[in-house]
Amino acid sequence: MVRLCTGLVALVLLVSAAPAGASAPSRFQRFDTMPVFRNSSAAEHTAAEIAAATADGELVVYTDSPGRRIGFAKAGREFTPDGVLPMPGEPTSVDIVGRLALVAVDTSKSYTEPSGVLVVVDLGSRHVVATHELGGQPDSIDISADGRYAAIAVENERDEDVNGGALPQAPAGYLTIVDLVGGGPASWQLREVELTGIAQVAPADPEPEYVSINGRGQVAVTLQENNHIAIVDLRSGRIVRHFSAGTATVARTDTKDDGRFEPTETITAAREPDAVAWLDDRTLGTADEGDYLGGSRTWTVFDAGSGEVVFSSGNDLQRIAVEQGQYPDGRSDNKGVEPEGLAVATFGRDRYAFVGMERANLVAVYDVSDPRRPRFLQALPTGVGPEGLLPIPATGTLVVAAEEDAAGDGIRSSLSGYRLTHKPLALSSQRNQGTPSIVSDGIGFGALSGLSGIPGNHRDVVAVTDSAYSPTRILTVDTVAAPAKVRAELTLTKDGKPVGYDGEGIAARGSGYWIAVEGDGKQKPNLLVEVAANGAVTKEVPLPEVIAKTATGNGFEGVTVIGSGRSEQVWLAVQREWKADRLGQATLARYTPATGEWAFAAYPLDAPQAGAWIGLSEITALNDRTLLVLERDNQRGDAARTKKVYRVDITGVTPVAAGAEKPLVAKKQAEDLLPALQAGGATTHDKPEGLAVIGTWPLQRLVGVVDNDGLDDAPGESVFLRLGWIR
Repeated sequence: MVRLCTGLVALVLLVSAAPAGASAPSRFQRFDTMPVFRNSSAAEHTAAEIAAATADGELVVYTDSPGRRIGFAKAGREFTPDGVLPMPGEPTSVDIVGRLALVAVDTSKSYTEPSGVLVVVDLGSRHVVATHELGGQPDSIDISADGRYAAIAVENERDEDVNGGALPQAPAGYLTIVDLVGGGPASWQLREVELTGIAQVAPADPEPEYVSINGRGQVAVTLQENNHIAIVDLRSGRIVRHFSAGTATVARTDTKDDGRFEPTETITAAREPDAVAWLDDRTLGTADEGDYLGGSRTWTVFDAGSGEVVFSSGNDLQRIAVEQGQYPDGRSDNKGVEPEGLAVATFGRDRYAFVGMERANLVAVYDVSDPRRPRFLQALPTGVGPEGLLPIPATGTLVVAAEEDAAGDGIRSSLSGYRLTHKPLALSSQRNQGTPSIVSDGIGFGALSGLSGIPGNHRDVVAVTDSAYSPTRILTVDTVAAPAKVRAELTLTKDGKPVGYDGEGIAARGSGYWIAVEGDGKQKPNLLVEVAANGAVTKEVPLPEVIAKTATGNGFEGVTVIGSGRSEQVWLAVQREWKADRLGQATLARYTPATGEWAFAAYPLDAPQAGAWIGLSEITALNDRTLLVLERDNQRGDAARTKKVYRVDITGVTPVAAGAEKPLVAKKQAEDLLPALQAGGATTHDKPEGLAVIGTWPLQRLVGVVDNDGLDDAPGESVFLRLGWIR
């Protein structure tokens, strides 16, 4: 049996990550992810959009718009579901003062008849203790630190299907100020502040989007579609300042949805900010999501007194997403990473800004101790569509509410928790080194579908990208660095031109590589592709015709090499049953380059749970007698059951020619990957697709990677798994 030991790996990583005597910097490390359907049922469509917490950080309250309710979660070492409370409409935002939750609820009948209420909930009894009419459709709510005021952006949003979504569209939005003193919740007074006539864009139709209150009793309000910012004094209800958010010019940007990262363009676009937050009482930041006029892909810091831009992130957020392997190329032609959320808080002596990237599923963390010179610190992978960012200094945590929920794709809305820690990155998890686990120095990567050790190299592995990106590239990954680092790329060429395959497996050999290309058995054949060391394709080897006719729907998923020269054998794994196969059996194919012969054996798949399928994702040689096969189901998160590595002894196996009855190999479990995939509070990914053995006996390590599908209907986190020494 393959035995894996992690202690030495941690030691190696620690030595490589920090020199002797160096102190570890503070960083946020994920500790838990809770899909919010745990508060109801997996069959329901749910969404965690905006979250708030009690002052002690022990209770988190989140809005669930499709469920027309708010949800509760106890926060400790992990999140514990703590029930839901129905609302009279769709909750859009929530904040907490003392033991009262203030929930902004949209009760609108239509865009032209907007309405909403402020619902006040006693968190002790979980009862509604007051309801106040807002007169329009609310969006964001914030409460002043002294507990005297609440500010609510009443957006009265436009109908995007009317006149192309252009403004103006009546009725206009406004700001509501709630006086929280002078009696109980039922006696609170509400005041409206008109915001018409101030913006250059559609001045008659302001659409306030987000609010944030500073320590001087002023609320900043973004008018997103109007590309404007207003600052209102809460006591008097007077607009004390307003200014245009302006435009940003960003160089070295990718603007093409073409499956490749090419930051060669320059854009100038209106910021159209969504979230706003005060960095201090005189400086405010915006997440420049964009809307129908633009989207600069930036976040910006303004001097609140003059409206002057004192910092613009430029292409920083794009660069961060690229280096994390989470750049959404499919959005290159439409707002890119789409910064939407922004939150600022002080933890100890340090002040941080958290910028949420809705399309990259990332939060960028900046040190803003000097608000005019933000300094990027780290990026945190999130669930799909990070919407609400909630720093909780009392417990040293950040909570991120990710709103996207698509049960059919295995994507669930969630709360993720990150804790400020001083632990070295290499020791932040027992089964891998935490978040992030793999990065690059500007090399775009993702969709890592195959992995291979390199003969004679005890440090690096190579990975191959699949059809999510084009052309196909071979990436060299430094596995000793912490986190692992993509340090080189090699583009495949055919007849001197870049070529794109659906590369699902890679095997490094002394003279180059073998690439397993997945076909569909119809228009695209399964191919074994020989590649020279310089990336040039030298040969495409199809399956025998009699086999190719039955190879429908499932293709090659992994490749490995045993031997060299005249004795070289290439083994490939087929994902699931072919048309002529027995149910529950996949195929292992063997190709002998010296003779051009194909031979085949059958592999017994585990039985899938109800509603799932199980298939093969990778094959790698442990030695000339033993193959390691990665077997997985197609489930994510709580539904995942099978992510396993099996050992197959091939010494007694004689593969047969096409058309003959295939012998059935025996397998023995070597490793369950679920603990590694769940380490550090991660959601279990459905696609561990790369597996590689590094080094030679007796010093061999096992590593793996997860295919993030290029962020297409997928969480998008790039994960590198350190699975230990092989004994």
